[in-house]
Amino acid sequence: MSGLLRIRWAIAPEIAPRPLINCNRCGGVRPYRCSGKFRVNANGKRIDAWLIYRCIGCDNSWNFTILERRNRRDIEPALLAGLESNDPALMRCHALDVTALRHRIGRIEEFPNIAVRKQLVDGRPECATALWLELRLDAATSLRLDRLLAGELGISRPRIRAWQERQLLAIEPDGAKALRKPARDGMAVRIDLSGEADRDAIISRASG
Repeated sequence: MSGLLRIRWAIAPEIAPRPLINCNRCGGVRPYRCSGKFRVNANGKRIDAWLIYRCIGCDNSWNFTILERRNRRDIEPALLAGLESNDPALMRCHALDVTALRHRIGRIEEFPNIAVRKQLVDGRPECATALWLELRLDAATSLRLDRLLAGELGISRPRIRAWQERQLLAIEPDGAKALRKPARDGMAVRIDLSGEADRDAIISRASG
């Protein structure tokens, strides 16, 4: 494609997933929110650490295991310091780990809310006739790719599907089936805008 504008979208979930746990105080399954605090327990040279969650109804606690009976000398000093100081970046990393949460508890509540930071990588917006969108996610999101594109480009999902049918939109590496699935880290979306009357507006939205 001529006039290609390359843009990197750094995508971050705004709301951490919440495990669905049978709360013995509420008497039923309730979402538990991340408290933003770790608990670290030392028994001799053995260390246990948990991320604390609390029931949104009654504030009952549930501990998500981070370390279990680990020898202190086998733990990176920076990791241990982060756990003991409730480091926000470390907490966010564990709170957004959907795979680990699902493996531990089974049922979780996910949210599509995201923040997108857009960075121009190559090309000139005023000369662009096509987009190359590189997606970078710091954690998994449940937001479908077609909803992400529609929201960030300011267009409708039927129009996105029409672009795909006309071979104006291509997705790597998963192809057409990726539109109806959650956006994933490493995806790239190519869009030919050469024949679109509102090309400048779309490019402006894509660039941020």
